[in-house]
Amino acid sequence: MSEKIWLGGIYLKEEGGYKIILKSLTHYKKRLQSIHASPEVKQAAAMFAPVLQSQAKKRIPMIESAKENIEKFLVNSKAVESLEQDLEVIEKALECRKSDIEKAESTSEDYFIKLLKDVEESKKDLPEIDNALLKIKAYIQ
Repeated sequence: MSEKIWLGGIYLKEEGGYKIILKSLTHYKKRLQSIHASPEVKQAAAMFAPVLQSQAKKRIPMIESAKENIEKFLVNSKAVESLEQDLEVIEKALECRKSDIEKAESTSEDYFIKLLKDVEESKKDLPEIDNALLKIKAYIQ
């Protein structure tokens, strides 16, 4: 078992990193499921919207797989190897949640506010998201 995997295991289990990652994956899935209502898609040229929606549909099963792999890891630490394949999806989910929190705050766009439900509460997640992103970037390098 490599040292990088072990450090990721400590972060996920003992430091509670799984909470923000699962929360971000759930958010990312909601975001992709409602991408048709997104201000970015509405502003995009009509020909790009179907492409974005098609790509979103392809990512949803990847999100579900990542969530399942994290849950398996929490039950059995030996399942950590399966998490490596999910790092890209996990990173995208964290970045999406962070971006949507920032957009809700800066634009007051209804779409982002409804997606997050409680913007003030969601803002409290930003330090945890930044920490998780740092851990992933340290692992990847």
